[in-house]
Amino acid sequence: MDKIVIHGGRRLKGEVRVSGAKNSALPLLFATLLAPGVHRIANVPDLRDITTVEKLLTTLGAEVVRENGTFTVDASAIESIEAPYDLVRTMRASVLVLGPLLARLGHARVSLPGGCAIGARPINLHLKGLEAMGAKITLDHGYVEAHAKRLHGARILFDMPTVGGTENLMMAAALAKGTTVLENAACEPEIIELGEALTKMGARIEGAGTDSITIEGVDELTPLEHAVMPDRIEAGTFMIASAITRGDVLVTGTVASHLEALIIKLREAGAEIIEEAGGLRVRGPRKINSVDIKTRPHPGFPTDMQAQFMALMALGTGTSMITENVFENRFMHVCELQRMGADISIEGHTATVKGVKGLLGAPVMATDLRASASLILAGLAADHTTEVSRIYHLDRGYERIEEKLKRLGADIERVPE
Repeated sequence: MDKIVIHGGRRLKGEVRVSGAKNSALPLLFATLLAPGVHRIANVPDLRDITTVEKLLTTLGAEVVRENGTFTVDASAIESIEAPYDLVRTMRASVLVLGPLLARLGHARVSLPGGCAIGARPINLHLKGLEAMGAKITLDHGYVEAHAKRLHGARILFDMPTVGGTENLMMAAALAKGTTVLENAACEPEIIELGEALTKMGARIEGAGTDSITIEGVDELTPLEHAVMPDRIEAGTFMIASAITRGDVLVTGTVASHLEALIIKLREAGAEIIEEAGGLRVRGPRKINSVDIKTRPHPGFPTDMQAQFMALMALGTGTSMITENVFENRFMHVCELQRMGADISIEGHTATVKGVKGLLGAPVMATDLRASASLILAGLAADHTTEVSRIYHLDRGYERIEEKLKRLGADIERVPE
């Protein structure tokens, strides 16, 4: 197992290109199950979660070729309807095979999912939606088993916005008979891209990116050709890396409209953010202002940026209140930041962050994907050496982040633990 070693205190400077979005690539790869034929998806990041999807698609009977960030998936002969525990337990998004398999084959057997330990994240909203579309759902020894000769359209109201649930039901509804309306749907940019991709395949979808999505089912879909959009969370992480090191970094290949909430808060914190051709330039402030944030579904402040922003606020000049409204267990990075000298206290789902003059490097342990990034950001700004262990979480969502940071001037390396 590897760890990341950082000798902090260096100002980051230069240009970094953002990889394709993990959270968009995953549903797009699963969407290939909807149509027989050869699909091509470009700009796919090289991540552990992507490797898991590749294995899962192969297990189901697809032929997958991966070359230079492009996946060629021949989904002509899907032979299995089972997503096994050994694969699904490592990645929560594996549950997204449920809708496509059920819609195309009429039967799916999917292990209950795993992933980062940041909260319960139940899949009951996925299952309730599929039941409303005519599926018979049973739970058997840790597996969800679903049957439907053919799904039918339905009006589905989500109790709360769910990105995975919206994606799963969009894919299922694309081949259902009749019209499906998803109310209180997730509005994230990844939902918009999935809607665009499904439309390329012949689906009839309106409203993707709003809280009401209408899908008129069709009898068949055609293979997909698509390039994955830039990863807004990776982009945001590099923006904070520049801010926390008082750097000057051009983050290229990103979309400013995907990051509006973060941009507003970084500017409040004192960072200078300039839109340039191809990306965003971020200049860190001499003095970091303390800023309050509350995570919300898109277009609110993203929960996937909360831990990284907390690392920045640990060096603020005042007190910041950080409220987590999406996941109930997403403050596990706090105790590790405290080991580095951060002054943070938690009450309920709010963390009070009193800024300190400096952080000190220490051995710390990553507990989930975004917590890993927050500890690396803290290490970049800290005095002396920080060692981040259990970075297998990091490799689920960031493509060679240490190499990209090194090219910006960071003293960082990956070493065997």
